[in-house]
This record gives sequence, structure tokens and C-alpha cells, in this order.
Amino acid sequence: MRTYVFSGFLTLVLSLTFGFSPASAQSGTDQPQVDKSLQPAGSKAELYCAGFIEYAHSQSKFEIVGGYNEQEQRVYAEGDYVFINAGAQQNLRVGQELTVVRPRGQFKSELSKKKGWLGTYVQEVGRLRVTEVKDRVSVAQIIASCDTILLGDLLKFVTPRAEPPKRLEVKIDRFSNPNGKPTGRIVLARDYREMLSTGDIVYIDLGTQDGLNSGDFLTVYRPAGYGNISRFRDEEVTLAASGGFESFRYKGGKFSNKAQRVKRANETGVYGPTVTTPDVKRRRPPVPRKVVGELVVLSVQERTATARITRVAQEVHTGDYVEIQ
Repeated sequence: MRTYVFSGFLTLVLSLTFGFSPASAQSGTDQPQVDKSLQPAGSKAELYCAGFIEYAHSQSKFEIVGGYNEQEQRVYAEGDYVFINAGAQQNLRVGQELTVVRPRGQFKSELSKKKGWLGTYVQEVGRLRVTEVKDRVSVAQIIASCDTILLGDLLKFVTPRAEPPKRLEVKIDRFSNPNGKPTGRIVLARDYREMLSTGDIVYIDLGTQDGLNSGDFLTVYRPAGYGNISRFRDEEVTLAASGGFESFRYKGGKFSNKAQRVKRANETGVYGPTVTTPDVKRRRPPVPRKVVGELVVLSVQERTATARITRVAQEVHTGDYVEIQ
């Protein structure tokens, strides 16, 4: 009995002091170490809840037409049983999984340089698995819900999507130069948000026709001076000098810290043409663009792609530019 107590006490001391464990001693190998510098670019839930903008949209004939508890409920979520308007006659089988989708309508954006509409925006609201097949109707259980599911929501067979690769966590180069690869814009965000950050789902106007693939990373940037929320030039709100700023009694001087700046101070003193911020911007050489973040592509359509913001240097806006890395 004393031997067992001492052995247990010794094991506890070794584990607290040196990280020793009986399992590692028996196997003769160290426990695997997780590289915490590698950050996941996305989750499985995001892959199947992100939605997409589909250019050649095909209206599905399969839809949710009822529910097991439809007498008591109007909305459905994970775990609920629903009825589908398809069965053995439509070759539906037990175990098949379908995505619940909700087409929102045709989408085009003045932000995109592509002509015409980009496609039909389709919201993905969940997934279900067929549990029982009748002749013309099937029973399915909702196995994942991204939003409340309603009767009339359409169904598509699940297309497998690969999870984006993990990537080494490094500091964003906020002054990186363009690389000459295709560029586009963030034209829409999930839930119609306009101020975005890490983890948010966005839709960009680059797709397979631009050489984009799932898992690609893109730089999010803003041209210099572009994207200000306010257009008020609060650095230049005082009048130019007219008669000096000193008092009549104390004569403190005719200059003011808030007075506008003159272009030729050695010639005109406090009077004459002034220096303004817009004038400086017009005559300056090209300056670096403003890199504000990074995103990874989750799925790709013909003219668009769905992506997740993975890193930010500051807030991201709809309308920001993206460049394939």
C-alpha cells in the first residue's frame, strides 16, 4: 500500500516539475507539440454558412414543405425534423446531406469594374440529413443551422469544401508594394455590414474567370487618401491673415498658430497664396497604398468569391480593394 502511495506521489511531483507523464514514459516518445504560431484560416461552420454570389443561378426544385412539429412552430433549427418535397421518385436516399439555401435576388455593385450584375446572392442557412424516404416525400433532420430555417427554403446537395490552410501568424506589412496580380473589390459582406474586422465573411468581385482558387490569400488595401469617412478638412478652418492677430494694447504679434500657411513666406509675410492639404496631395510623388488586412477564399464562383477576413491592421470597409497574393 505504501509503495503505491509513494509511486503516485512521485508521479505527481515529476509531472508538475518536469512535465513527465506515464503515457509518454511508456511510449518512449514526447507528446506532440502544437505550433501555436499557425492560425486556422477558417472553420467548418463558416464554410457552409458563408453564402455566395452565383452568376449562373439554378433554382432548385427541392424545398422544405413541412415539419414534424409544424402545429406548434414556424421556424426550425438544429435537431428539428422537417419534410422535403422529394422522395424515392427523385432518387433521394437515406443519409444524403443537403444545404438549405435562401436566394435573395440579383446583385450588382457600382464598386465593381465588371459590367452588369455579378450574380444572385444566395444565403446559406443550414444543412440537413435525410433520415427516411417515402415515395414523393422525405424526412430529414437539421444537423446544422446558420439562421432560422423556414418552410419554403430551398435545398441543394452538399458540395464538399476544403478547409482553408493554416498560416503562420506574421505582422501585416502595411506598406507593401503592388505585385501586379489581379485586383478587385469587397462588394458585399454577410449580414450587410459595412465596417468589418477579423472573422467577418465578405464577397469579392474576383472569381474563376480571374484565376482565383479556394484557399488563396488576398491583401486588403486602400489607395492613399481613399476611403475617409468624413470629408471635412478640420486642419484648415481659420481665415487667412488680414490685419494681424495681436491685440491693440499688448501687440503680441501678427502670427497665429491656427492661421493658414503662406506659400512664399520670405516674399509676402503673412499675406499671399496659402498652402493647403489638397494642393500638397496634387503635387506629391506616388506614396504607398494603405494595407488594412488580409482575407482567405472559402469558395469560388464564376465572377465572385466568398472569403473570410483573417487579419486586420485596422477596420476594413466594404469597397476596399483586394489583391491576390
